[in-house]
Amino acid sequence: MQSVNLAQKFALFDDYWSPKIAGELNDSYVKLVKLKGEFVWHHHEREDELFLVVKGRLLLRLRNREVWVNEGEFAIVPKGVEHLPVARDEVHVLLIEPKSTLNTGNVRNERTVEELDTI
Repeated sequence: MQSVNLAQKFALFDDYWSPKIAGELNDSYVKLVKLKGEFVWHHHEREDELFLVVKGRLLLRLRNREVWVNEGEFAIVPKGVEHLPVARDEVHVLLIEPKSTLNTGNVRNERTVEELDTI
C-alpha cells in the first residue's frame, strides 16, 4: 500500500478526455482525466458515474438542467441519465467507475478510449 499524489499523477499527461488508471478498488478503477472543451452526449446503461473535481470547474449538462461541480466537489450521474460534460477551462477530474465502464458510454466515436493507460 502507498499513497498517491494527485498533482504528480496529473503532471504525467497532457491529453484531454482520455482517462488514465491511477488505482484499482475492488472491481473498479480510480481514473484521472483532464478535460477541456465539450465532450459528447452519452449515458451509461449499467453504471453510475462519479465526477470528483480536483482542479477547476466542471459543467454537467443534463437534458433538463445543468449542474456545476466546483473544485473539491463531486457529483454522481445515475446510470441511464444522458449527460454532456463541459470544461470551459482545463479541469482535472478523478473518476471511480467499474472496470467495464466505457468513457463514452452508449456512444462510440473518435473520443472512445477502448484501452486505458496506467499511470
